Amino acid sequence: MSRPLQVLGFGALAIDDIIYVDRGLSAGKGKVTKRATDHGGNVATALVAVARLGGRAGFIGWLGEDAATDPAGAELEREGVDISLAPRHAAAAPIRSVITVAPNGDRFIAYDDDVLHGTSDALPDDVLMRAPVLLIDGYATHSESVVARARALGLAVIADIEWTVGAATDGLLAFADHLVLPLAFAREYTGEDDPTIILEKLWSAERSAVVLTDGERGTCLRQKGDPTRWLLPAYQVQAVDTTGAGDCFHGAYALALAEGKTPLDCVAYATAAAAISVTARGGRRGLPDNRTCLAWMAGENAPVPRPIPGCHD
Repeated sequence: MSRPLQVLGFGALAIDDIIYVDRGLSAGKGKVTKRATDHGGNVATALVAVARLGGRAGFIGWLGEDAATDPAGAELEREGVDISLAPRHAAAAPIRSVITVAPNGDRFIAYDDDVLHGTSDALPDDVLMRAPVLLIDGYATHSESVVARARALGLAVIADIEWTVGAATDGLLAFADHLVLPLAFAREYTGEDDPTIILEKLWSAERSAVVLTDGERGTCLRQKGDPTRWLLPAYQVQAVDTTGAGDCFHGAYALALAEGKTPLDCVAYATAAAAISVTARGGRRGLPDNRTCLAWMAGENAPVPRPIPGCHD
């Protein structure tokens, strides 16, 4: 079935005030070396990554009534993300964040998310059917019925979850067939430390993949129909700013999935995209194009997936 878009998403829209400092985040105090303002949000930045990589992305979360009341939505459109399908509401507004970035690229994000979340429960099925992949974040607990309908319609649902609010998050994770989660959250959620045990605890018959990302330490993966558990090491790069790296990973993974790639190949593509993204400041300035990703993947220093010893069906 030919569809006009490849990846749909709804979730946080944010405007980030970014402060770069001259010392590590644990130093107690330090000097500001640079200030910047950028647009962010997990799903929003992931969709921009899809567009930068040459894909067709659509945002279907709540937007304000016009660009004046929702500049984050207008920025998505400028970046090539289709916002024509998004429901509108006078109360919709972006999250505001202050991000402090250390010299090594580590960051601390302080945010105010007292805004309208999720999307309209009345979103028509024919809107959901415009793409084969739906990307959601933790705020999708406000629109669980839409996620359920997407799965029933046959969409692949990728969950980017970083916190839990209890039963609602449990339900969201149950609906998603691709869990692409930070390892730190997965450890907290499952109460386990070993990534191989976490892969098993998060698995179910309905899953297509469980992916655990761990920054410079690489990514662990279990995929449906494959007895092997995989570790894909990260690229060795000098990080300038890790803001948005996880969002870039999710966007690249979603696009590769929409193009019919296996989860392992999706992880390889996403790993390259995320590595490139941290070499520039800001959550979106470093988002790569497809040609650059493919060049990195073809390079002699590209990491090679390897089986996790002793971990298989």
